[in-house]
This record gives sequence, structure tokens and C-alpha cells, in this order.
Amino acid sequence: MNFDFSEEQKELRAHARRFLEDNSSREVVRAVLNGSEGYHDALWRAVVDIGFVGTAIPEEYGGLGLGYLELCVIAEELGRSLAPVPFSSSVYLAAEFLLAAGSEEQKQAILPRIVSGEAIGTCALVEGVGALSPDRIGALVVGGRLTGVKLPVTDGTIATFAIVAARSGEGSASPVLLYIVDLSQSGVAREPVSTIDLTRGHARLRFSAVPVEALGDHTDAWPIVERVFDRAAVLFAFEQIGGADRALEMARDYALERRAFGRQIGSFQALKHMLTDMYVSTALARANAYYAAWALSTDAVDLPQAAAAARVSATQAYQHCAKNNIQVHGGMGFTWEFDCHLFYRRSNLLALNLGGLAHWEDRLIAQLRTEIAA
Repeated sequence: MNFDFSEEQKELRAHARRFLEDNSSREVVRAVLNGSEGYHDALWRAVVDIGFVGTAIPEEYGGLGLGYLELCVIAEELGRSLAPVPFSSSVYLAAEFLLAAGSEEQKQAILPRIVSGEAIGTCALVEGVGALSPDRIGALVVGGRLTGVKLPVTDGTIATFAIVAARSGEGSASPVLLYIVDLSQSGVAREPVSTIDLTRGHARLRFSAVPVEALGDHTDAWPIVERVFDRAAVLFAFEQIGGADRALEMARDYALERRAFGRQIGSFQALKHMLTDMYVSTALARANAYYAAWALSTDAVDLPQAAAAARVSATQAYQHCAKNNIQVHGGMGFTWEFDCHLFYRRSNLLALNLGGLAHWEDRLIAQLRTEIAA
């Protein structure tokens, strides 16, 4: 079985890379880093205009209807360029929640607005530090109105709507459901929150008796959350691989350029071993991600296991490569002027999306145990 991308998909990758090299330069990334917006508006408009947002959204909802393999290709290039845009919030999460659980009316009303860039979506589930689980959801919906606090919410300062998890009644025994919340309403307070990666905006959202709409018709949110998170984990893994690859290239290029004691520093054994380890980690992560991409595109029964394996290996690879890229650059790698810290910051931020590394390791182990028991 061949898990490689087709020639058309590789052409799409080359096209996306050229586009992002032209539009998501380090100057663009640093403009967001040094600013207060949390994203780059002109780049986001360009990403929308070129059609990337609608890659995997069906044509009946205004998308291109290409598929998840093409979206994986684009995700990798977005990660490679450190694109400071709300792509993952709108596409990997908000759009996927709508596709997985939304009613036909909700899909028709919201998905075309996401594709056109008129709407920016986000996902507001967590309520502070700690593992995400149903028993840690305290936000409450009573009489169709939401009250509670969500923190941190990626792109919460700019999103126009959010998919929110909240209890559908008072008491810990009440079920957790998903709701669509228009963030432009009165009763929604947004407070910017600083994270390790200032090129991706986050916020604390406070809801005070805000009118909400139930997402579709479901009686338990958690199977939907797990299904969407498995899909998003594959896409985030490709972003991480794109960043890891670029960090490895930066380290390699510097090792060939920098000279010490009359030789390229890349000729020293210690650096050879370091660069080799970086290459091995990215190669392993790519192998896991390619299999997960196949499972995602075919909706295979082993998607949860494949997604967890891809997520674990991609997280480890990106953090490993980003850290060692700084080491290869030596003292200059720690300075603000060099770009090494941009990848290190992003690697640590992505490691926490959808739950940290320990969460996905536990999920992988649980999936393997289930398979063995069967």
C-alpha cells in the first residue's frame, strides 16, 4: 500500500509553499510577535482568497470539496511558515464540529461564511489548567443562556463565533452539550491572554447569560469532541512536521555555513549526531502522520489510534528539532534577532493544543490495549 501523496497533491504543496514564502515571511511573523493583534489580517485575507480555508469543506457549503489529504498538505506548509492566522481554529475545529454534529441549517448558514472569511470560528472547551474531561466543565446553560468562563481560547480575541461546551442544566449530573455562541453579543467579555507564542492570539472569554444555540441534536457532547479532536490531531501533526522540517533545515544550513577552528561546524561529530537525531525524529513523525492522513481521508476504524500515534511522534519531533536548532546556532540562537525562538515557541504552543503530550500518550496506550483485548 502506497501512503505517499499523489503528484497533484505534491503540486499543491509546492504551490502552497511558494504562496506562503511570498506572503508569510519572517517580517510578517515578527510584526504579529511585536504587535497586539494576535494574527496578521492581510495574510489571513490572502489565505481566504486563495481558497485554502475551503479545502476540505464540501462544495454544497461553499468549499472546494478536495479532501483531507489536501488539507494535510496545506497544514504542513502553514506550520513550516509559522503562519500567524486563525486557520486551525476555524478549519480544524469550528468547521469540523459543524460538519460532525451541526444541523443542515447550521451548516448552510455558517460554513459558507467560514469559507469566505466572513466568519472566524474557535472552540471554547477548557476552563483553565488541567486535563480536558467532562467533569471539569463548569459553564452552564439555563433557559438557553450561557454563563461561565473559558480559558484559554485560541483566537478568542478575533473570533466571530465559538463552539462551546457547557452543562445543559444545574448539577454535576447534567449532561455536557455543545453550543454555538455569537461572540458579538452583549454579555461576552474578551480578555487577551499571553502565551509562550505571541504570534497566536489567545483570550479568556466570560459569558454572562448569553443566548446560545445548541449544535445539532445530540445528548452527549463527549463522543463528538473525541471524534473531532482525533481529526484535528492529524492536521496539527502535519503543522508540527512542517515546523520540525524547517527547524532541521535551519540547523543544517547554519552548520554548513558557520566555521570554527578552520572547518565547518557541521563536520564535528557531536553536531553530526545531533542533526542525525533530528532527521530521524522527523522521519518517524512523518511516517506516523502519513498513515494517520490515510486513516483520516478514509474514515478508517483505526483513526483514533493512528491520530494518537501521529500526534505523539509529531509533538516529540517538533520540540526536539526546535530545541536542537537553538543549540546548533550556539549563543546567537538564543537571541531575539535570530528566528530559532519563533519555532521553539510554536513547538511548545502546538504541544498543548487539544491536550498535552501525556493526554495523547494515554490515548494511544488505551487504543492499543483495546486492540489487543479484541
